[in-house]
Amino acid sequence: MSIPFELPAEDRESSPHTGYTRAHWEAVADGLLTAAWHWGTPGCALLDLPGRPSGSGVRSDGLEGYSRTFLAAAFRVAGSGGDDPHGWLDRYAQGLASGTRTPGRDDTESWPLILDHHVQGQPMVESASVALGLRLTAPWLWKHLDDAVRDRAEEWLRGALRHTPAPNNWYLFPFTVAGFLESVGRGDAETAAARERALELMETWYRGEGWYADGDGRAFDHYNGWALHLYPVLDAHLAGDTELAARYGPRLRAHLEGFAATFGADGAPLHFGRSLTYRFAASAAVGLGALTGDTPLAPGASRRLASGSLRHFLDRGALTEDGLLGLGWYGPHEATLQSYSGPASPYWASKAFVSLLAPADHPLWTAREEAAPVEEADRVLALPAPGLLVQSTRADGIVRLHNHGSDHVRPHEAEAPDADDPHYGRQAYSTRTGPTATANVADNHLGVEVHGRRSVRRRIHPLGAGHGDGWGWAASWHRPVFAGGPPMVPGLRVESVTIARGPYELRVHRVIGAPAGTRVTQTGWATGPEEDLVSTLRGLHGWDEDSAETVRAPQGTAYTRWAKVPRLSGPAGGTTVHVGLATLSARAACADPADAVSGVTVDADGVEVTWAGDGGRTRIAFEPLRVTHE
Repeated sequence: MSIPFELPAEDRESSPHTGYTRAHWEAVADGLLTAAWHWGTPGCALLDLPGRPSGSGVRSDGLEGYSRTFLAAAFRVAGSGGDDPHGWLDRYAQGLASGTRTPGRDDTESWPLILDHHVQGQPMVESASVALGLRLTAPWLWKHLDDAVRDRAEEWLRGALRHTPAPNNWYLFPFTVAGFLESVGRGDAETAAARERALELMETWYRGEGWYADGDGRAFDHYNGWALHLYPVLDAHLAGDTELAARYGPRLRAHLEGFAATFGADGAPLHFGRSLTYRFAASAAVGLGALTGDTPLAPGASRRLASGSLRHFLDRGALTEDGLLGLGWYGPHEATLQSYSGPASPYWASKAFVSLLAPADHPLWTAREEAAPVEEADRVLALPAPGLLVQSTRADGIVRLHNHGSDHVRPHEAEAPDADDPHYGRQAYSTRTGPTATANVADNHLGVEVHGRRSVRRRIHPLGAGHGDGWGWAASWHRPVFAGGPPMVPGLRVESVTIARGPYELRVHRVIGAPAGTRVTQTGWATGPEEDLVSTLRGLHGWDEDSAETVRAPQGTAYTRWAKVPRLSGPAGGTTVHVGLATLSARAACADPADAVSGVTVDADGVEVTWAGDGGRTRIAFEPLRVTHE
């Protein structure tokens, strides 16, 4: 699709994979800002972008437009050493003065007050972007403000220090506000306390291998990169704080060891977790690691991932005709959104422009682009800390994520039966497919049906993960919960194991404690008729011989307006074992599951699968769980 603003000519010598250079990044930032500022208020305090409002209301949405575009402008100007050819900072300076003059007033310009997250919380999120923008541009913006404006801005920002954040990455918002105030000589006991509290929580959320839970539960998703690593590592970098850098930098490096493998050959990040409308913000951790040196990637590989992600969305309709980032994934897609998303929410994508803090002579921009991990070889990578398994195939450039550890259920929350969350509850996600909507058949799902009620997967309990040469596994268990009746069946439990080998996904489930008459279903990947993809699902054990069918998901996914899903079904009762083989491939690299497995043996102790071709054998023992391959 055409991009509604001019970009420089491609440079295929420096950037053979994407054609993008630093000049392209600057041009995209300027194009996005030009389009967004068309909707600014006369005093420049709010950007009231068109679209359906968020749950926080239109005034908060207007502040969101100001703050999130300010991030893009700040990275753009600070990365150019203060050069501001379009005069962006003058607009943000004027908006700061207008928005903080009478905060809380219902007029054209005033910013909403920052209150507790459950009362009026969204402005706290935006305060971090305002503070970070001010910190990055302090020599050219903050330094030249009137004292009265500075005092008003400080008073408004301190609302983030005096109110309660949501119990997750939100604690990094007052942390960021405090970091800015301290950087301009306005720190005190209040700012110190906000920073200390956030850093204490970060330690409790760190699970190892570069992965943080987003709060006290087990939510592992893109917030790791665009929030939980971004704020503390960037803070340490800007402050020159070697102690903080020594703590958080190696964690970012460890995170990128696995995360770099999750980008598809087409530049797409995984369609997994919430807030996916932030799109190319997924590359923020890659750019940050290149900037600070906390990365295992060569500079050319970092640029290939970041530029690939940016171009992926620009080429596929993420921008409206007038140059705005629309709500959705490519074009509009309601099922991708959360209630907190408003017209300006997609501009958290501005975090990707952290790459521009690397100056033009930095290796990130001068090194020649190198291949992304997915382009180098087939790989299977287990991430035991978050309970994830990454599987990629070089032939079609697809990355698949098998989820055995990430959910969105907080420790104090019940497993509500009507709260199916497609962005966490599915068994698998990829860079080429999205989950089906809640009203349609669930893709990549093991469903238990009792008395006509089908279960959903909510809280996920990881059982382990590991990998060897060319293969890997991950396992978990969950309690099926049901809609339309009593939510739980006492004693019912599903244990699930995924084995990834080449393009194949062996899916093994042991259903325990099922009442007589129970049915189980297994679905595969959701694909659309216009997509160059093949989704297959073959029953190997525990399924009715004639049960293989294709069901429809007319609400589609973020990738296709209408989808079809392969499905198996079979009986359960007491304890039963169900084994299937799934694939997702590009049509030209289609993997036939009929050629993959030559034998399956199931007994009371476990499952043994013999692979065709090399005769390799995978053994899954149930009690205790143990997975081996020879």
